[in-house]
Amino acid sequence: MSVKYIPVQWNRNKWIYDGFMLAGVVGFLWLFLFVSPEVLSHERPINPQVHNARAFGACAFVMLSVILALGPLARLDRRFLPLVYNRRHFGVMTAAVALTHFGYILNWYFAFSPSGRYEALLFANTSFDRASGFPFEIFGIVALLCLLVLAATSHDFWLKFLTAPLWKRLHYLIYLAYASVVAHVCLGILQDQQNQLFNWIFVVMAVVVVFLHLAAFWHERRSGDPVGETASDGWIAVCKAEDIPEARARIAVLPNGDRVAVFRFENKLSAISNACAHQNGPLGEGRIIACLVTCPWHGFQYNVRNGQSPAPFTEKIPTYKIALRDGVVLVDPVANPPGTPVEPVEVAP
Repeated sequence: MSVKYIPVQWNRNKWIYDGFMLAGVVGFLWLFLFVSPEVLSHERPINPQVHNARAFGACAFVMLSVILALGPLARLDRRFLPLVYNRRHFGVMTAAVALTHFGYILNWYFAFSPSGRYEALLFANTSFDRASGFPFEIFGIVALLCLLVLAATSHDFWLKFLTAPLWKRLHYLIYLAYASVVAHVCLGILQDQQNQLFNWIFVVMAVVVVFLHLAAFWHERRSGDPVGETASDGWIAVCKAEDIPEARARIAVLPNGDRVAVFRFENKLSAISNACAHQNGPLGEGRIIACLVTCPWHGFQYNVRNGQSPAPFTEKIPTYKIALRDGVVLVDPVANPPGTPVEPVEVAP
């Protein structure tokens, strides 16, 4: 194969992130199972195995809601960005929790069926014409399959093998998974619940996820990157040089839809693609240290003067020719090949 597997490089931040995540899962399950069963469960007696299944199912739903909330939260407030860095770890653990829920369901609900467990799972409910008795299990299976695919392809090996655009599209399955979980819960457990507290928790979390995505969409639309004006020679005017703070960047949209990030470092201007080679993270939102800009999503670094990652890393991004005319910063809309060095333009003091 053309892409080799590279083991995951663990660091202190990842251990801390995963530690808090695991503690949260254990804490949620403990609360659901032992601390407040009379609040979250039912007036009717409930089998311990069924209660365990619902605990893991509820935990998977909460985890999936948090995962989908982190992205828009980070767009609305940069202080949430550190929580996005290792979100794939969150997704893998969510898939494990959901798989445990499936195991309890399969090995208890359908263990005593006269037919096979998988057959019973698929044909226990067949009333397609009404909500009561609708085969809600199908939605749970779809959600689980999506989560397993996402977990199996979460490693950077698959990102490089499939290429970033295809890998990114594949991971949009997270939205199908969430929609399927919502349908699974609405047509399943909510119809069996007599206590309404869990119903309200479910509704509130689903509404919050939708609201955050809408809020992030309007925020991006209202304060989106400006479209650069085309000069007489075809170059794109980005902004005035004085508008770019030291060690920061200004982002502009090029005529072809790509985004360019113009950085100012040591009073010199350089232009690179705004899209990180890792997961298309917004490099223009990063800060420069020693001529290297760090992607705010996952920490990948690039030299702003040649678009190359520092050794031993090999990632490269396109660079752009840049000019300064009458205090206005202009870039050539035709990108250079990834990793092409470009002489920076000095700003007059």
